[in-house]
Amino acid sequence: MRDQETAPGHPERRLSTKETAELLGVKPETVYAYVSRGQLGSRREPGGRGSTFDAKEVEALARRNRRESSGSSGSGGELSVRTRITLIEKDWYYFRGVDATELAARHSYEEITEWLWTGELRPGITFTAPKAAVAVARRAVDALPEHTGPTDRLRVAAIAAATADPLRFDLSEDAVLGTARSLIPTLVAALPPVRRAHRDEGPLAHRLWARLSGRPADEASLRVLDTALGLLVDHDLAASTLAVRVAASARAHPYAAVSSGLGVLEGPLHGAASGLAHKLLLDVLDQGTAAPVVADELRAGRRVPGLGHRLYPGEDPRARALFALLKEIPGAAPALAAARDVVATTARHTPLHANVDLALAVLTVSSGMPPTAGETVFAVARTAGWIAHALEEYGERPLRMRPSGHYVGPRPPQPLPE
Repeated sequence: MRDQETAPGHPERRLSTKETAELLGVKPETVYAYVSRGQLGSRREPGGRGSTFDAKEVEALARRNRRESSGSSGSGGELSVRTRITLIEKDWYYFRGVDATELAARHSYEEITEWLWTGELRPGITFTAPKAAVAVARRAVDALPEHTGPTDRLRVAAIAAATADPLRFDLSEDAVLGTARSLIPTLVAALPPVRRAHRDEGPLAHRLWARLSGRPADEASLRVLDTALGLLVDHDLAASTLAVRVAASARAHPYAAVSSGLGVLEGPLHGAASGLAHKLLLDVLDQGTAAPVVADELRAGRRVPGLGHRLYPGEDPRARALFALLKEIPGAAPALAAARDVVATTARHTPLHANVDLALAVLTVSSGMPPTAGETVFAVARTAGWIAHALEEYGERPLRMRPSGHYVGPRPPQPLPE
């Protein structure tokens, strides 16, 4: 390490790339990622001996990283993690600064996914599943009991696909992106088809439809499904996404990180919420009115499924975008009317807006899909966001997501139990 003078009496200590990486606890490639993001300055040394970095600036960044990864939001509130992927603000949300609903309206799920991963749009891109990975994943999924839920099937498929990939431990950006582009279509291909006549090619929404509904797909329905996938790609640090980042912090490979997200997603308060809304709409359609159905939910001490979202005091922008498209689906009118009845009935006491789970339920009910279909859509879509967050986390200091426990048990020493 050398000292250099920028002005008389003002020594400026410069660090090499290797020294900077060691101080920040990251890989050398991540140092240059900090430079490209404008978080760190660099200077080429005479003679082409590589870049150097201001030691004070590096130390300040290291302190900031430690502070932001220590579990404090800076105000004593919830866990805060730096991310450049999704911003949720004032009843809107953005992917890399771009309105997510506009992206979903104009681009396919695969195109949005590429934007999320790389910041580049690749018009017309489709993902292809390797035959070997699909074969292994299908065998594993086919061995499960018939009543197995979609999230369990996807988790088993992810683990099986990992065993067919000897390069899964390569966590370089190019390798992870290659894994992601093959993993998502592999997960879809591993699900048992509902329709016998189907093709495992073309846009992912078309392939997924055959796993969700026995009815032929019309263009309007496929557009809603593709838009739903695009809208659900990411939603900041939801519980499943945080689990993925914890796994990636421990340098789990992408298949394992996705598997951890699927495990959390299965909870009724997360990915399975659309199934509850699906059953609610079926009850409303059966009763002919929402009033007795909503009353039963409240009497049982339950929240009415498909209403409200803690991040959106107003309308869920994902629901707004989907409801606009659902009007074009043939035969969706009864389910749409039932959803409006639920919102209007509940609004007599609590002015809650429809959320994306209710919009998904309208799609699944009107398309003859099972109650678990929304969960499948959610899981497949969110896999792309999980990969984006895993990529970010691989560039951070390893094992930084290690909060300290606040012990509240009996103080030692305690006598040995008898």
